[in-house]
Amino acid sequence: MIANSLMLNDSKTDIIRFSSRFSRSLSDPPLIRITDDVITPTNEARDLGVILDSELTMSKHVNALCRNASFGIYKIGRIRHLLDQQTTELLVHAFITSRIVSCNGILYGLPDSEISKLQLLQNSAARLVTRVRGHVHMKPVLRRLHWLPVRQRIEFKVLLLTYKSLHNMAPSYISVLIHIYKPPRQLRSSDELLLATPSLRSVRTTT
Repeated sequence: MIANSLMLNDSKTDIIRFSSRFSRSLSDPPLIRITDDVITPTNEARDLGVILDSELTMSKHVNALCRNASFGIYKIGRIRHLLDQQTTELLVHAFITSRIVSCNGILYGLPDSEISKLQLLQNSAARLVTRVRGHVHMKPVLRRLHWLPVRQRIEFKVLLLTYKSLHNMAPSYISVLIHIYKPPRQLRSSDELLLATPSLRSVRTTT
């Protein structure tokens, strides 16, 4: 860091350990000292606008996202009668959709209980744009607006990053993580362009 003229800012430095909720027996992470200040472990940290909790449930991030975007829907709704549909859609994309899609690849694999919160938010934004009533089924409305549902949008983001990584169109720190699976012998799946599964090793610690 000295070579790059960088320094740690103790007021913006957090230490967090990610683990399963079933790993309660793990010892606490060590303290970090920066100048005269001691950085104590925390249960959540913010990075690039994403709130990461120690169990990676992403519940706090989803709740904060919904809270902020809901306020945007409320503010746009106050002036909706003054706007046409095209202008309303522009505002929705600027203040609501942009929040839903920002770093949404990290939400891949979340349970429906979390994704449904974001889907309700998107449905409310679509109703605001189209002025349809609350009992109207939203899938045809989203299709008419050319909006992918939240889970499909997340999957599209992951697939797009994978495609770019395999074709040298992504940053190197992503490309080095994704490789085509090459079996040691000829298999029926050899021509399916499957991805190699990274090897994982679990370490059990005792206190």
